[in-house]
Amino acid sequence: MKPVLEHLPLQAKESFVVKYFDYPYYPTPWHFHPEYELVLVIESTGKRFIGDRITDFKPGDLAFIGPNLPHLYRNDSAYYKGVAGLRASSIVIHFLESSFGENFLTLPETDNLQKLFARSEKGLNITGNTNCEVSTKMHELYKKEGLARWIGLLEILNILSASKDMDTICTNAVQGRNEAESSRLNTVIEFVLKNFKHEIMIGEAAAMVHMAQNSFSRYFTQRTRKTFTAFVNEVRLNHACKLLTEGNMAITEICFDSGFNNLSNFNRQFKSRYNISPFNYRKAILG
Repeated sequence: MKPVLEHLPLQAKESFVVKYFDYPYYPTPWHFHPEYELVLVIESTGKRFIGDRITDFKPGDLAFIGPNLPHLYRNDSAYYKGVAGLRASSIVIHFLESSFGENFLTLPETDNLQKLFARSEKGLNITGNTNCEVSTKMHELYKKEGLARWIGLLEILNILSASKDMDTICTNAVQGRNEAESSRLNTVIEFVLKNFKHEIMIGEAAAMVHMAQNSFSRYFTQRTRKTFTAFVNEVRLNHACKLLTEGNMAITEICFDSGFNNLSNFNRQFKSRYNISPFNYRKAILG
């Protein structure tokens, strides 16, 4: 799948975009764009890559993503196999500061909104009552037109600007560079996601994007704020967490299914990241 710099075109007499998407799986690769984005997952599950952070997503997942913050929503493997009944749907809002007029954000009444926009450069995960309220308004917004739609967006942003039900997603602010880099990083991410259960050598990833290993190592760390090895381990540990919460597999099986070559290394890596052993993590989640 050839990645592109995403652009959702405006329709006539629109200053921002509201779209309802319904796919067999989310098709957009690792990408970035100059617009702010609100994305509400309606249906489907998978892994959410936003900047330097990987988490699972499920229906109801709601995020506010700042301009040029790279991101990717990748569905679980079943969605790519054409399993009957599986759909990936979402409501997405794209807007620019200019969507509100040239001097709107200079008004003193927009102080909280300016702070919200500044926080969004690391992405914001929206939870609790705010998630419920904003999700409802996003469904309503999709059906509105004209001035009512524009006012509806301001209502959503006003709710967010006053809310405490938000967590910063990224550890560091990561900025997209250009379409060529989006393509290169997407190639590496797709390679890791398809092969993390097996041994992955950094030289393989470097060769895929036609770079020397040392150059690739520096490039990857500069762009993602983590080493390639740390990224692979994060994907593996994220997969392990999902299996642990499902409660069907033995921890030893989960270790190898997640791409770790021995149980002691798996336990050490897991505890280093989550400050808890796999066994106690499952016990805390499942009771």
